Amino acid sequence: MFANPPAQDIARLLRGARIIAVVGLSADATRPSHGVARALQRFGYRIIPVTPSAESILGEPAVPSLAQLPEVLGADERVDIVDVFRRPEHVAAIVDECIRLKVPALWLQEGVVDHAAAERAVQAGIFTVMDRCLFKDRAALR
Repeated sequence: MFANPPAQDIARLLRGARIIAVVGLSADATRPSHGVARALQRFGYRIIPVTPSAESILGEPAVPSLAQLPEVLGADERVDIVDVFRRPEHVAAIVDECIRLKVPALWLQEGVVDHAAAERAVQAGIFTVMDRCLFKDRAALR
């Protein structure tokens, strides 16, 4: 059964991360994904919007899917965290793509719950957090 990692491991992830791909990032400034991504930029993270509905969001070029991440990353860059703002029924396919791309960490935002997919990600070696807000966890760090 899936369980979130200990708080100190989550803190270590958030302190070490530099690039966060935000799946389901909306260009609409009133949407939670937009507010969280904007706040994460203020914390110093580079945000990569992953959405087929926009060419750029928050000053960053968007990609339509995780498969296109290499198109916006430099040769020596990698995504540290994939942050998901999609409904739970989409999580299994996102996990498949994260496994294929060998992303180091997956974050499923509050309300995004799929225990089986999260467990599959963990079994593939992906640091996984589920049903928590990345912004709230980062804001709580000193």
